[in-house]
Amino acid sequence: MTATLYGYAFLDDFVLLYPVYALLFSDTGLSVWQISSLFVIWSVTGVVLEVPSGAWADAVSRRLLLVLGPLLTAVGFALWVLVPSYWSFALGFVLWGARGALVSGALEALVFEELERLGESERYARTMGRSRAAGLVAVMSATGPAGPVLAWGGFVAVGAASVLACLASAVLATRFPEHRATAEDEDEGWVVALRAGLGEIRRERSLRGAVLLVPAVTAVWGALDEYTPLLVRETGVSEARVPFLLLLVWAAATAGSLFAGRCERLGAKGLALLLGGAAAALAAGAAAGTPVALGLVALAFGGFQLATVLADVRLQQRIEDTGRATLTSVAGLGTDLLTVAVYAGYAAIVTRTDHATAFTLSALPYLLTALLLTLRARDRR
Repeated sequence: MTATLYGYAFLDDFVLLYPVYALLFSDTGLSVWQISSLFVIWSVTGVVLEVPSGAWADAVSRRLLLVLGPLLTAVGFALWVLVPSYWSFALGFVLWGARGALVSGALEALVFEELERLGESERYARTMGRSRAAGLVAVMSATGPAGPVLAWGGFVAVGAASVLACLASAVLATRFPEHRATAEDEDEGWVVALRAGLGEIRRERSLRGAVLLVPAVTAVWGALDEYTPLLVRETGVSEARVPFLLLLVWAAATAGSLFAGRCERLGAKGLALLLGGAAAALAAGAAAGTPVALGLVALAFGGFQLATVLADVRLQQRIEDTGRATLTSVAGLGTDLLTVAVYAGYAAIVTRTDHATAFTLSALPYLLTALLLTLRARDRR
């Protein structure tokens, strides 16, 4: 199963459109506000579909959803390059958001339960860490050929390569093992799964805390990732050097994923130290405003990536056998909502200051989360 998972994660992010789709939007004539509205459409789609899709994954085959997700993205990417317009882009982002909702929760639940079935649930942190690393390696691998392919065949060639990667990902998803019974009545099973998952959150305090920890760790740095190129350019480097400095950030995040297995046993205090250290590195690196200091920003992203995997591990370990995808999607919903808030807050800060200040202030939520984790660890003692 692990080979299938790593291949799926790689193909899912080996999308040559990633580093150039903003150029496609701009060349089509979209304004900055129109491009921003597309990101909002993307996020809102995830908010609306996240929990229902998680409940559906608990009622039907999770493998089926992992197959359908990349197919939706393939259709969206094809629309972008074949009939480029604002509404085609908007529909593509709706399909992309739906894909994220279908896969989110279903993938984590399938992997954890299959490992548990084999008596190897302790491998979950290491397995998912490597899976996230494979996705980041794919992003870096797609960045290199995107420029030459764009120069050779334009956006149609870049889009065709991206569609092929999505189709290959869907085909590979059919190889995921799945040993679980699904509800005979899918509609009734969907409702039962949703009620059971939400009821478990209300009853279990530790589970509730684990659900809240996921967006607290994931949302801010996940949103900052979209603005990292602007932070890099603000340090005064040339446009040609921006991608190379971004590779440093992605490499650090990849390393953070690979350390997940070794750091799985970090308690609340250890996770607080990790978040606090990463927050300090982010603030110091962004405030310095120099290319060399971006190494601290990269170190921070590595810490946040590690904390993201560990937060997911804590959540999966606290979920009972039923409602796993539903509860994971509830955490994903929290992440989506908080991410939208971060986008809005970031824009408000940048209109008055600069990107370095916005990144520096973004460390504050992590310091608060670290403080709350420390206080909770003391309460337990």
